[in-house]
Order: sequence, then C-alpha cells, then structure tokens
Amino acid sequence: MRKAELVMALVMGLFSAYLMWKSAELPIGWIPEEGPGGGAFPFWLATGMLVCCLWIIARWFKRSSTVAASTDQYMDAATLRLFLLVAGALTVMIGLIHIVGVYVSIPLFMVFYMRYMGGHHWLPTGVIAVMTPIVAFFFFEISLRITLPKGMTEPLFYPLYDIFF
Repeated sequence: MRKAELVMALVMGLFSAYLMWKSAELPIGWIPEEGPGGGAFPFWLATGMLVCCLWIIARWFKRSSTVAASTDQYMDAATLRLFLLVAGALTVMIGLIHIVGVYVSIPLFMVFYMRYMGGHHWLPTGVIAVMTPIVAFFFFEISLRITLPKGMTEPLFYPLYDIFF
C-alpha cells in the first residue's frame, strides 16, 4: 500500500504539472467583461491537485498517515471487485452523457453509487441526485456560461435559456 501511494502521488503530481503548463497557454486570470480565462479553472484545479500530491509525498516520507506506514496489500479481491464496479458505472455514465446529457447521466450515477454502493436511504440519495445537476447547471451554464453536453434532452433547456439569457 505504501508503494502504491507514492507512485500515485508522483504520477498525479507530474500530470498536475503538465495540466498547469498546458492550461497556461490560455489566459488563467479574470478577463474583464467575460469572466475567467479559458485556462483558469484547469490551471487552478491542477495547482490544487499538485499541492495535494506534494502533501501526500511529504506525509509518505514522514510515515505520518495510516496508509503511508502500511505494509498491507494494495488491492485484495473485494477491493478489486468494488473498483471494477465503480469504474464500470463511471464508464456507463460517461457513455450516457452523449445520449441523455450531463444533467441526466450524473443523477443516474449518483443514485447508483449512493443507494446501491453506499446503502444510503432514499431521501439523501434523492436530494443529492436532484440538487447536483441543478447546482451544476447554474454554476456552469449560467454563472460561467460554459455549456455542458445535453444530448437528446437539450430542448428541455430552451425555456431556461430564455429566462437567464
């Protein structure tokens, strides 16, 4: 487990640095009258990810976390099964984005993950599954003016565009 943590922190750290470098090809600051530059969110998210990777590496050297000090096997059969189940569900969700859009595929994934995988009750599952696409819509589409794929559900959003734009 200890080796896996270090390898993942190094790989993700390198990936973060690459994303920061590529994102900086676009403006990463605030553009007056427009909003954030095209590279702003990727750059700053990658910066946060790099900071987290460096933190993990520092804790690894100090052996200050349970995982950093562990000599246990990285992935047993039960963990591998869970990983494959979640990876499969994410693959289905990503495939559904092109058909039914982000605002339908994400709640479907949330219901599967929270109810089936997590065993949560229907109330929190339903609240999160309904609120996630609503918050995402207002954040991306209205605040940032970044349209996300809607697939065949796009005509359902025309009235909202008429209200907000």
